[in-house]
Amino acid sequence: MPIMFNDETKTFHLQAGDSSYIFQIYRDGYLAHLYWGQKIRSNHLSRFIPYGRKPQAPTPDDPDETFSLDTLLQEYAAYGNSDFRSPAYQVQLENGSTITDLRYKSHRILKGKRVLEGLPGTYVERDEEAESLEIVLWDELCGLEVVLTYTVFEKYNAISREVKLINKGTEKLKVLRALSANVDFYNSDYDFIHLSGAWGRERHLERRSLKSGIQAIESRRGASSHQQNPFAALVSKNADEEHGEVFAFSLVYSGNFIAQAEVDQFKTTRFSMGINPFDFSWLLEPSQTFQTPEIIMVYSNHGLGEMSRTFHKLYRNNLCRGKYKLQARPILINNWEATYFDFTAEKLEDIATVASELGLELFVLDDGWFGKRNSDDSSLGDWYLNREKLPAGLDDLAERINKLGLKFGLWFEPEMISENSDLYRAHPDWCIYVPDRRRTKSRHQLVLDLTNAKVRDYIVDAVCKVLGSAPISYVKWDMNRNITEAGSAYLPAERQRETAHRYILGLYDIMNRITAAFPDILFESCSGGGGRFDPGILYYMPQTWTSDDTDAVERLFIQYGTSMVYPAITMGAHVSAVPNHQVDRVTRLDMRGHVAMAGNLGYELDLTKFTPEEVEAVKKQVAEYKEIRELVQFGDFYRLRSPFEGNDTAWMFVSEDKREAVVFYYRIMAKPNPPLTSILRLRGLDENRDYEVMGSGMVYGGDELIYAGIAVPTLKGDYASVYWRLRAK
Repeated sequence: MPIMFNDETKTFHLQAGDSSYIFQIYRDGYLAHLYWGQKIRSNHLSRFIPYGRKPQAPTPDDPDETFSLDTLLQEYAAYGNSDFRSPAYQVQLENGSTITDLRYKSHRILKGKRVLEGLPGTYVERDEEAESLEIVLWDELCGLEVVLTYTVFEKYNAISREVKLINKGTEKLKVLRALSANVDFYNSDYDFIHLSGAWGRERHLERRSLKSGIQAIESRRGASSHQQNPFAALVSKNADEEHGEVFAFSLVYSGNFIAQAEVDQFKTTRFSMGINPFDFSWLLEPSQTFQTPEIIMVYSNHGLGEMSRTFHKLYRNNLCRGKYKLQARPILINNWEATYFDFTAEKLEDIATVASELGLELFVLDDGWFGKRNSDDSSLGDWYLNREKLPAGLDDLAERINKLGLKFGLWFEPEMISENSDLYRAHPDWCIYVPDRRRTKSRHQLVLDLTNAKVRDYIVDAVCKVLGSAPISYVKWDMNRNITEAGSAYLPAERQRETAHRYILGLYDIMNRITAAFPDILFESCSGGGGRFDPGILYYMPQTWTSDDTDAVERLFIQYGTSMVYPAITMGAHVSAVPNHQVDRVTRLDMRGHVAMAGNLGYELDLTKFTPEEVEAVKKQVAEYKEIRELVQFGDFYRLRSPFEGNDTAWMFVSEDKREAVVFYYRIMAKPNPPLTSILRLRGLDENRDYEVMGSGMVYGGDELIYAGIAVPTLKGDYASVYWRLRAK
């Protein structure tokens, strides 16, 4: 059984795949953490509980000085009752105090996994795929009940955790902090890994040693953000792609978050993650509940590569939903960098005609098709057709596109409102704002107040009306600014600090209703590019525009970092024109294609301006991608060389049966007098099989490719790339 309880030792043993997670009901009902790591058989680990007097450590059971919550490794730590470390939760009572003392009350073990109300989460299709443990903790004085839920997946080294707080007392409680989990480690000899960046430079891999005190990443922007991704990992000092221990955490949430590691005076480490307590509180009336988002914890004893492949499979199979979950994604052309706001139906049809000739499958009309939208300073919220640009209607354009053999897609930015819009003139109170304070704009726009049910209903009705007006097969859902002046005219004063979280709950409600109403549409999320590339959004929309930066060199870093958590099938990746519109770099068309082929391939440029040579090159790219598409989108991913460590990058995809593989190699800058031979060692192949390098006639043993490697051909000039296709003999 994945979850076992030893009644004699009061120990819970959770076995997820090849890992064990063990904790114990200790002393007066506290939950003591014992172990997380490679699967073991023993339940008798209480010997690891710190025992013995520590100077200045508070002792709640005085005169027994051997027990202190400040030295106990805990499962869900409280504030103020003798543990000085950062708490997992904090609740304020009506008398103003913030002291709580949760004790074990009961537990039950269940088959399957429950669906979180109003929140995204991983799921199972059969109860046999997972087992769940619910532990009820209780504070008798204030009537606070807390339910800790652990779900163990049968096939993965992964455990999900989430928390529900219930006010079973007679007084109001104010939740000041409600993280999804904390895990206490016996030592601090780890590195802290996370994904950081900025607009156009998202999810760069960063790694640093833990030090005394708190090391944290967070977002206070109302979104998971370009700057920090809701992922972090503690890894052993020797951890690389193939070796070492990894303890990874990924939050299934799209709003303000925090992930922190605190090293205390005894060199133990407390890792905690969840909704950011900054500028947050939640009023909990009697009988009301508060549900935290889910956190996914992944263990690997074989480095970062195994960790990533666990996340990839779990998120691809048990987070993404709907028709397109396991369906190959179409190759698209987006008109944005070709026309921006200046287009006609005829110009769009010209681009689509070339796209059809090149073998592309989907045409996407980006910003500018609605209201009076001729620049980015008007019309957001006015989701009706701009008849000056498309006088014959959206359905006419879609039919023209369809006749060319392409499906038709459309861009929206439903969460935003322009001051220069019919919607704002009718409802100036429908945006996020604070009375008597200025309404700060970004990209000339404000954010709609999704805490308000009327606003949510308007968005759903307006978007659904457009989607029902034409044969639309794809939606790009954009969000181009973060929240400032976080207040709501809809919420009472005592609930103003709930605004940011209620906004995200409102967003999930909207996305759920619209995607459920149009199950045959492929939805791709976007947030100024990759500003909300997180598991919460993937639950509703199975792919994300990885970054607005389409430069091939920058994309090596972005896609490499993104691959730490997210599978290739979730990454939108486009070939754009040169000089690149973001960094003004000129790269080769073949390298741009090879980078984009490592995700969901698309194009974002004016196809009608191609030279005959470029036409043939793109035809070849498209045809080759169609041959390897399912391997890229559903294969096992292996990182071979990191752009963060040198001048070249390499990665590969291997089919589940190990019969096929595709390997990509990229060299950024040419160097004088380079090494005579560059050898690339491969991974993930079957050592006992022979593989043909397709197109070359060369045959290599799998063991040879893994241990001896394959020679990289001589590449000339800057921004060069090559790829190999391998097939078992």
